[in-house]
Amino acid sequence: MIFFTNLFTYSINIGKMVVESGTKCHKVVNLMFMGEYAHQLDNKGRLIIPAKFRELLGDQMVINRGLDGCLNVYSIDSWQTILNQLKQLPTTKKESRQYMHMMTAKAALVDVDSAGRVLLPSSLISEAALVKSCIIVGVVDHCEIWSEERWNAYYEGASASFETIAESLTDFLT
Repeated sequence: MIFFTNLFTYSINIGKMVVESGTKCHKVVNLMFMGEYAHQLDNKGRLIIPAKFRELLGDQMVINRGLDGCLNVYSIDSWQTILNQLKQLPTTKKESRQYMHMMTAKAALVDVDSAGRVLLPSSLISEAALVKSCIIVGVVDHCEIWSEERWNAYYEGASASFETIAESLTDFLT
């Protein structure tokens, strides 16, 4: 959280939100993806992206293969950051090339329609084994699309070892 004192008028862009002040002190929180939402994939391969996520993603987003059997959804700005990171990988290393291929080969730039849906390419639907019931999960700087079955199995496994995972990551979290 960021706190501002009001000595003068200001305007600040934070994610997709603009904060303006006149006479009061405002508290501004960093925007992030969080929460879990259930939506149905329709027969045409369209899926509603939750309104809270659309606010952060914009009218266009990039969807690609994620880890653990899901799809990742990124804003255009976040995707550009990822591409810049991928460019830093040594192309002489086989693992680097494989990772770049997995990240970009099936990546798709998609538009949000007037109903808040995106059309998922069939290759990504197959990749994530999406059938009908989907779970869209916020994960700090992006969101993920899971088949309900895969998400429940993944969450159950992660939940069972949550404390152990937290302890093993203590050095990264301090």
